[in-house]
Amino acid sequence: MPKTGSPAATATPVTLRDVRYATIIAFLAWTFAVYDFILFGMLLPEIGKSVGLDEAGQAQMATFVALGSVVVALGVGPIVDRFGRRFGMVFTVGGAGVASALTALAGMISPALLVGIRSVSGLGYAEQGVNGTYLSELYSSCDNEKLAKRRGLVYSLVQGGWPIGALLAAGLTAVLLPIIGWEGCFVFAAIPSLIVALAATRLRESPQFEALRKARAARSTVKVETASTHGGLRAALQGRARRTSLVLGTSHILNWFPTQVFSVLGTTILVNVHGISFGNSLVILLLSNSVAYAGYLVHGFLGDRFGRRNVIAAGWVIGGLVLTAMLYGPSNVVIVVAMYSIGQFFLIGPYSCLLFFVGESYDDAVRGSGASFVTGIGPIGAVLASAGATAILGAGGHWQIAALIFGAIPCVLSGLMVLASRDVRPGRDTASVAADTGDTEDQVACPAQ
Repeated sequence: MPKTGSPAATATPVTLRDVRYATIIAFLAWTFAVYDFILFGMLLPEIGKSVGLDEAGQAQMATFVALGSVVVALGVGPIVDRFGRRFGMVFTVGGAGVASALTALAGMISPALLVGIRSVSGLGYAEQGVNGTYLSELYSSCDNEKLAKRRGLVYSLVQGGWPIGALLAAGLTAVLLPIIGWEGCFVFAAIPSLIVALAATRLRESPQFEALRKARAARSTVKVETASTHGGLRAALQGRARRTSLVLGTSHILNWFPTQVFSVLGTTILVNVHGISFGNSLVILLLSNSVAYAGYLVHGFLGDRFGRRNVIAAGWVIGGLVLTAMLYGPSNVVIVVAMYSIGQFFLIGPYSCLLFFVGESYDDAVRGSGASFVTGIGPIGAVLASAGATAILGAGGHWQIAALIFGAIPCVLSGLMVLASRDVRPGRDTASVAADTGDTEDQVACPAQ
């Protein structure tokens, strides 16, 4: 319980109504951020034709956009730790919406401007880190027994916005592209993001950040400044936070290898390795996204009971082994569909644990920066995977060996790397994390109504 007279003692209690509203907004924010993220990849050929880029030029543009997105995403964490979790939600989803609308205009001017605008869309990708930071604090501050036992499962519903956003992008693009063109598709995608950003202004701030802000104000009066009160990326790489940042950051980079190879380039793998027709490969992707959503729920449920670190590690190791079996198994459609879907279940599903686990692993002052670092550097793995696969193919190799080396093997390694992080007991609140890291600022556990 917060001490009498402390900043935390005056915090407004977190109610179940607060939790429900925040969960819905976070789910919608992530869904439409993914919608925009997937939309660019789907429409890249159309964009390339419009701005005069061949396939090599399109690939180069995608690489520059990925790198720019990493830089933008890394800058979000310090903003969240300085100005608040609610501000971070509005800033990321609203910024992604603006970037989506400006994409249409940038495509009419120059490829360079288009790269710059699409880099800003990295705010949408960074939104998942803000979700993990904000919801881990809000859930731990609500004194509700059922929620305490099911935090991971509830968060898995939010993270499940990835396959839903991907399916929305595929479905709506098929309908809208012939009518309004690729530019119109991006303008249309901006509308729901801006509406969600407006709705996010009604979110309540987390009690942890409210207490942190009051503590900073009190300390500023005596001119005492420390890394624990100011956070930032540098603080996320110091002290006890260093191990968490390096281990989980490396794990995320490694796991983006198989995400790029088997999810983003999934149709390419299915067509070139097993001779599956392009039409059938799209059907397989739709089925696998449905299975992946089930994976979110299952891993979220198991993480609450057996520890999120352990579930993440087991899922990625199993996923890597299953995807290897898919690559070298028979080219039978039924077998390929089954193995690919199971592989996606274990590759994508653990992310419902990962983002929440990241939020639980840092103390209040650096939670936003830490989550931003871990999630922000992930796409570096996608760039490296694409470059590695291109090198193997350029040397006369086959997609089968490229997908093994730059997909399945890194998937297993990412799971093993997670085991090097500190375990966080399911249901442990953020006050416990702060106590372990030596943070002396008051924490809050607020009763629900």
